[in-house]
Amino acid sequence: MPIYKAPVEDVSFLLNDVFQIDRYDNLPGFSDASADVRDAIIGEAAKLAEEVLQPLNRTGDLEGCKRHDDASVTTPKGFKEAFKQVAEGGWLGLSVPSEYGGQGLPVTLSQAVNEFQCSANMAFAMYGGLTMGATAALLVHGNEEQKKTYVPKMVAGEWTGTMNLTEPHCGTDLGLLRTKAVRQADGSFKITGTKIFISAGEHDLTDNIIHLVLARIEGAPAGIKGVSLFVVPKFLVNADGSLGARNGVSCGSIEHKMGIHGNSTCVMNYDNATGWLIGEENKGMQGMFVMMNEARLGVAVQGLAQSEVAYQNAAAYARERIQGRALTGAKAADKPADPIIVHPDVRRTLLTIRAFNEAARAMVIWTSLKSDVAHRSQDPKDRQAADDHMGLMTPVMKGYMTDMGFANAVQAQQMYGGHGYIAEHGMEQFVRDARIAMIYEGANGIQALDLVGRKLPRDGGRAVMAFFAEVGAFAKEHGGNEAMKPFVTPLSMALGHLQQATTWLMQNAMTKPDNAGAAATDYLHLFGLVTFAYMWAKMTKVAQDKIAASGSTSYLSTKLTTGRFFMERVLPETAAHLARIQSGCATVMELPAEAF
Repeated sequence: MPIYKAPVEDVSFLLNDVFQIDRYDNLPGFSDASADVRDAIIGEAAKLAEEVLQPLNRTGDLEGCKRHDDASVTTPKGFKEAFKQVAEGGWLGLSVPSEYGGQGLPVTLSQAVNEFQCSANMAFAMYGGLTMGATAALLVHGNEEQKKTYVPKMVAGEWTGTMNLTEPHCGTDLGLLRTKAVRQADGSFKITGTKIFISAGEHDLTDNIIHLVLARIEGAPAGIKGVSLFVVPKFLVNADGSLGARNGVSCGSIEHKMGIHGNSTCVMNYDNATGWLIGEENKGMQGMFVMMNEARLGVAVQGLAQSEVAYQNAAAYARERIQGRALTGAKAADKPADPIIVHPDVRRTLLTIRAFNEAARAMVIWTSLKSDVAHRSQDPKDRQAADDHMGLMTPVMKGYMTDMGFANAVQAQQMYGGHGYIAEHGMEQFVRDARIAMIYEGANGIQALDLVGRKLPRDGGRAVMAFFAEVGAFAKEHGGNEAMKPFVTPLSMALGHLQQATTWLMQNAMTKPDNAGAAATDYLHLFGLVTFAYMWAKMTKVAQDKIAASGSTSYLSTKLTTGRFFMERVLPETAAHLARIQSGCATVMELPAEAF
């Protein structure tokens, strides 16, 4: 059976030592997250993930969700009781303002908790994750009545939330959507249409489900400029907050899908359902983007989470599985063969995954802190810089972390040989579950195009120039430190590759847009590698300082070795990405369509 142990020590190292979260005590909510409070939250989150959620992961995958003749849906055995524990523990409102029933703590803590839950049971964690995303959209764009009506119940876990974007004919191109909204005399709208791929669209975990739905008001402009956002509850809500009549929204079917079987991915039918406008007419994407960006960061965490749990199981198996002898002679002479952990290629595989996991976790904490600054700081310059960072890094994190998270799950499965392909050990579930993260919330090719086409040139390249300056300053500051050279020298070289790629795009993409399209995915991965190298350089500097001050520990020495491995064996890939980018689009676009 699969195992999972939440990486509490690594999270604590990042929060306390690398990013020194106490420096942010001037921001609202941070002073309430003192070291002892953080330790308690992370410890309890780990316990919940390991003891409650993880045991339901495999059983939930096998049982799946079931739709009944009355269009109701039941979740796998144990999910309802587990969701009640999550709700009663206050986990859904960890970072929501206290005026709406939340605890107002930093988003940074919520993302750490999110990783634990997604590693333990990704399908289950999605119910709460989507609810928190819908809550965020309502808090930013909803009116006061909508906030008071829906948010406290969602924060309490009495109701859940969803996002309804995609339709059968339009996929990512939401300007083509056909779901219509007809204005009513009382200010409400009647919503009619079909949405597909709606995660957590119908279930038995809570009494009500609050759907956020994109639709086009009659007479609205064509394309994306005519899309509005509506709140459409499963059950209408009476003036006193009690539940009223069933609304005209139902689950038409549950999608038969590759993974995340424990989450009810539904086709949702809206038949004159009553909804209310969120924000301004024809500005629906502004409201939905709040939820989509929250979701994209959450999906990036899913990539890390599946990579982490797959790694833990692969490493445990490699220590126990005996097969062959070490190239340098028997290491377990009392046994008929050595454990496969002695083999260099096994270690290379495991270290590749581990080096990704630890850098990805650092990037999540780093970017989450920027999110907290963007939403909580009183300094306009700090907010702008943090918002720039979020805009630039969101496609990088979503694309790179889910691409590599899936690849790592496959590599971890490989450690088991044939045993990884059968269901008994759970590795094939990690592969299946990780695969969706590359697709939803904007397929990764779209993320790459967004990065090169929108995020790089935005505000004259202000965000990417700030990133270059920050990494360059770090390299300059520590380049003379002999102990840091194994980290700073490769970082500087990789940064140079990224700068060359950026310059090449500036010179060659404007006149020939296909150059940008052909380069986009390589550029995104190049950016991800450089960002991870920066994370590793920061982590190893702190580890060296702690060793100098208090002596070495197993954790710190392992951190340094893993960091060196990343710099030596993973980071050189930046040169290949640069070469592919600079080759242009000629061969990519040369063949006629019928030749494929």
